[in-house]
Amino acid sequence: MRLTRRHFTKLGVAASAGLAAPAIWTKGSFAQSDKIRVGCSASLTGPLSGTKNMVIGYELWRDDVNAAGGLLGKEVELIVYDDQSSPSNAPAIYSKLVDVDQVDFLFTPYGANLTATIMPFAQQRDRFIVGILTLASNDKLKHDKFFQAAPWGPDGATNWARGFFDIAERDGVKKMAILAADTEFSKTAAEGGRRVSEEMGMEVVDFQMYPPTNRDFSAILRNIKAAEPEAVFVCSYPADSTAILRGIQEIGLNDSVRLFGGGMVGPQYASLMENLGPALNGVVNFHLYVPEPTLKFEGIENFLSRYEPIAKQQQVDPLGFYIPPFTYAAGQLISAAVEATGSIDQAEVSQWLHANPVETVVGQINFDEIGNWTERRVLMVQFQGVDDSGLDQFRQAGKEVVIDPADYASGELIPFADARKA
Repeated sequence: MRLTRRHFTKLGVAASAGLAAPAIWTKGSFAQSDKIRVGCSASLTGPLSGTKNMVIGYELWRDDVNAAGGLLGKEVELIVYDDQSSPSNAPAIYSKLVDVDQVDFLFTPYGANLTATIMPFAQQRDRFIVGILTLASNDKLKHDKFFQAAPWGPDGATNWARGFFDIAERDGVKKMAILAADTEFSKTAAEGGRRVSEEMGMEVVDFQMYPPTNRDFSAILRNIKAAEPEAVFVCSYPADSTAILRGIQEIGLNDSVRLFGGGMVGPQYASLMENLGPALNGVVNFHLYVPEPTLKFEGIENFLSRYEPIAKQQQVDPLGFYIPPFTYAAGQLISAAVEATGSIDQAEVSQWLHANPVETVVGQINFDEIGNWTERRVLMVQFQGVDDSGLDQFRQAGKEVVIDPADYASGELIPFADARKA
């Protein structure tokens, strides 16, 4: 069954009355008691509702597994609650998933802000849990049953955006400015950026934090111009990413700025890409997958071709490059471990994943002792030659060019000002 507006409405109404009612989708003729249950929350409503397409990845994985006979001969049942984009809702949801729904496996909510509220519970209850684009959530807890679906690599707080600074170093940047929203993810990223800058001998000439509700960046951008940096590392969320880029159109930056972006959430989303169009040109920013010839992982194109018609029907991000492949891969981690061990025992599947690589639609994943990828594979892509022709241009190679890591590079850096003039 597809996730429809009716489901979203039902979930939202139930959530307003207390804890959201679950969206439970099943197929096949398995007995109710003969299932493997996987549960999570997702931001189906609220400020982060642009990420709700993550559920499509889970659904496609579940459907593929069940069509092949399930796991260990049992149907996979998916239980999803609406956390309404609110960290305060997450603890009660995950308690219910474990104690009432009695799920076998968990996915985290989307991102660091929500996940931070449920990781102590996962560790206390000794639960297997896969992280969904959450940054450094297990670095301090070191829960041995946590596994990160995103390619941040080890020491993600410092290194997940290191590619941006590697590019800056190669380009001879000596003066860095850092701009970040005052939120868990952005603060973590910004402080990591400061450490890497100093490690590489770059002077941080401006370091500014702004309230997450801020939408007027004129004064902030003028301060950055006054500091005359050669690169600007930005850690922002979709609404502020848009406001910042619109502000640059109006106020501009010094020609000394050769590199801009790095940690902006939003330029990965189809709606924002379509809205901003040429205003994106020159931005170098993190991404997880783009349709460049260097990223032809087995199964990824098939996944995206199946994703697109579902996304169109549900009126969510029609490209689906950023999150859905990684939620599908999160399911593949569970499948591989359960089938290899012949068990759903939390300790057995965790031990197996720590010791064995898994082939997924986003490439091969190997885990370290705290469940991070053993190698960082965060992409730094530059928007080049973007025009007003709409979304179809982003389905082709050459608009989001991979600059780093070198093994996946598909083009060369164009200085920020030059790329915007082209």
